[in-house]
Order: sequence, then C-alpha cells, then structure tokens
Amino acid sequence: MLNELGVTQVTIPLPFRLDHVHCFLAEGTHGWTIIDAGLNNQTSRDIWQPIIERHEIGDIILTHYHPDHFGYAGNLQQSTGAEVWMTKVDEIAGTTFWEPTTLDLLANQYESCGIQNDLALALSNDEGSFVPKVKPYPTVNHHLEEGMKLLFGKHEYEVIFTPGHSDGLITLYNKENSVLFSTDHILPRISPNISYWFQGISNPLESFFTSLKKIEKLNVDYVIPSHGKPFRNANKRIRELLDHHQERLHVAYENMKEPTTIQDACNILFRKLSVHESRFAIGETLAHLQYLYFKGQCRKYKKDGIWYFQSNV
Repeated sequence: MLNELGVTQVTIPLPFRLDHVHCFLAEGTHGWTIIDAGLNNQTSRDIWQPIIERHEIGDIILTHYHPDHFGYAGNLQQSTGAEVWMTKVDEIAGTTFWEPTTLDLLANQYESCGIQNDLALALSNDEGSFVPKVKPYPTVNHHLEEGMKLLFGKHEYEVIFTPGHSDGLITLYNKENSVLFSTDHILPRISPNISYWFQGISNPLESFFTSLKKIEKLNVDYVIPSHGKPFRNANKRIRELLDHHQERLHVAYENMKEPTTIQDACNILFRKLSVHESRFAIGETLAHLQYLYFKGQCRKYKKDGIWYFQSNV
C-alpha cells in the first residue's frame, strides 16, 4: 500500500522496549517531504544521511514533540535547509519541556505523586537524559492546523488534530483511499501512552477519547502507524482502545476506596517496570485519576505535599 501511495517508510531503531519508530518520505509541494525524524543520535544520523544526499528535502512535518519523532529534526533542518511544520502547542512543548526550569520541577512533581526520594530523582534524571537527544531544536516555520491540506506522495492529506498522546498531536487523512497516517494516536498492538504531568490539557484521557471518536466517524479502512505494522479497520482498533481504558478506569476506581497516592494506584495498574518505563506508567496513572476526578467519581486533595485520590462511595 505504501508503494501505491508513493510513500517510503524509514524505520529508525530506538534503544527502548518500544524499539523502533517509523518515519516517512515522499514527494511534496517543495521537493521531498519527511514526516518525523527519530532521536538525535548516531543511529538516526546514519539512516538519514544517505537519504538526504539523494533527495532535495523541502519540508519536515513533525506529528508531535516526543523525542522519537522530534529529536533529530533540528539536525535534519540544518543539513537540508528544509522548513519545519508542527502544531503551535507542541512547538511550545518541544522547546520548553527539556529546559532547566521545567526539568528542575520534575523531582518535586514526582515526590508529590508519593514516590520515594531516590526513585523520584532517578525518574527526573532519566527525563533529563533526553536533552542531548532533542537538541538542537528545529526552527518551526509553519504551524499545522485542523483541516490544512498537504501533498504527500501521490495524494493530498487533511491534517486532523487528535490530542491525547500529546496536546498537539496530528494525524493525516486521505479520504479518496480511506488512508490514515495515525502517528501515535492509534497503534496496532499497544495502547498509546496518555500521560498528565501537572501542565497542558488537564484531562488528556478525555481528549484522547474525543480524538478517537473523531477518527471513528471517518470509518478509515487502512491505518499506517508510527510504531508497528499497517493494519485494516481503524474502528475495530478504536473500540479495543476505548474498552481497554474503560477497564483500567474501573480497576483504578475500585482500588481508591481509601485515600490513594498516584504511586499506589500505579502499582495496581502496572508491574515490573524499568525506571524509563515507570515515567510513562506514573503519567498514565495520573491521567486516569484525573479523568475520574473530572467525571466526579473521586476527590483529590494534597496533604504534606502529596496528592491523594479517593473514590466517591
């Protein structure tokens, strides 16, 4: 299908359990267009260098600000002179999240989740380790907006704003062929991480549900994700994702009859994680607790610097 669309998939290995990210290359309006970039590391450099030597890159589209999509964009832009496109909200996130002012707050934020000092420090250090993997930042020349049309390969795609996994995540939809570049919004084998970190959209899980239902209305046939293999029938996968999170919300709710820290709830929802994976687990746990709070199903309060959630029974 990618060949029929005039699109080349560029898979970049990642040093995590989620061990790859798919980027994409196709002819665009101003020469060739790249979608996403990988981490800023030698692996990405070795993969992209021969590609940019053979193609005149005019545009780089960044679907969101997470390091495996955003990290190498600055170097790609410097090497090619290409113009960079992404949503304004994720441009702001991507150019501020790994700055000292934000990183300095992380240890205190982790401690407010009920995490012990040594683990809180390890988690914040793990986040800080991504600084060299995302810099230099790209200069964003254009902001992607809902409904914008982009030529990519043989067809035109509509930009669809699908916040949840990040506040400014976009997907790309071609109605003619019922094709969706789902980026990290809909993945075939895992649920995209939906996290809250005391900033940005305060109920990201609700935003994710709304974004899934927006795509559900399109009844997309062919889905091209940023992780995993392309698959058919987007709506089937959307229902699976919605059901999965409802089950997780039920588990969280049933285990909050007594005041519960975010770390306590995380220990119920997730098991046996590395430090790197624990960051995502804590963020996703908090997103679920925030959802229950905004639905009026639990209360939250802060005591001695630690947040507690308790179900309304």
